[in-house]
Amino acid sequence: MDFSSKPALETALNHRSIRKFTGEPIAPEMLEAILKAGQAASTSSYMQPTHIIRVTDIDMRKQLRAVGANQHYIETCAEFLVFCIDFAKHKQIAACAQTDWTEMTLMGAVDAGIMAQNIMLTAESLGLGGVYIGCLRDDINATDKILNLPENIVPLFGMCLGHPAQEPILRPRMPLDFVVSENVYRPLDAAAYEEYNNVVKDYYKRRSNLDLDFTTQVNNTLCQEVRPDILPFLNRKGLAKR
Repeated sequence: MDFSSKPALETALNHRSIRKFTGEPIAPEMLEAILKAGQAASTSSYMQPTHIIRVTDIDMRKQLRAVGANQHYIETCAEFLVFCIDFAKHKQIAACAQTDWTEMTLMGAVDAGIMAQNIMLTAESLGLGGVYIGCLRDDINATDKILNLPENIVPLFGMCLGHPAQEPILRPRMPLDFVVSENVYRPLDAAAYEEYNNVVKDYYKRRSNLDLDFTTQVNNTLCQEVRPDILPFLNRKGLAKR
């Protein structure tokens, strides 16, 4: 089946997280093409240490919704995908595979991110929308149990996909100078950062009438424990032991 897709640059620059969907399903041929685009992504050492769980069971979606921030779109999106580090298949292929090195965990996480972004970009180019779901790690043990995952497989994040029922404004990214430097690392310029912080504050005021800026977000997210159960969970699953 032929699909009409927007150019990659136009698609990437117009990315918005979509949290409201029409309820229309994604055609099977389109979903297959999107997943194949994800599978075509670069992979470290050709190891392909990733796996996607396509969650179609409504009860499982309800349970996953309850794991984190109770995000209703986990239930209402056309497709809910869970991206996992997967070294279980490598253990089947080679029993001697040393999957417990921290480098293997990093490899799997990097590959999953690359695959997922290929999928998101392709879906958006075809007129669909989506949003990443990181709150599955709020209780990663519960997520693991719901999905009944074996050893050497770790759930990282979810992705909602569907036909958009909203058109939110673009969330302002940092100026390029904040994230790209030449030859040596360049720290934040305080004055330039304050301008950006005000831009973010204005964005939240216009979008949701919230009194919120980037500094507040950083403090709320990073100035406390951040999912302290992750390392013990990875160890239990046979990863990141050394």
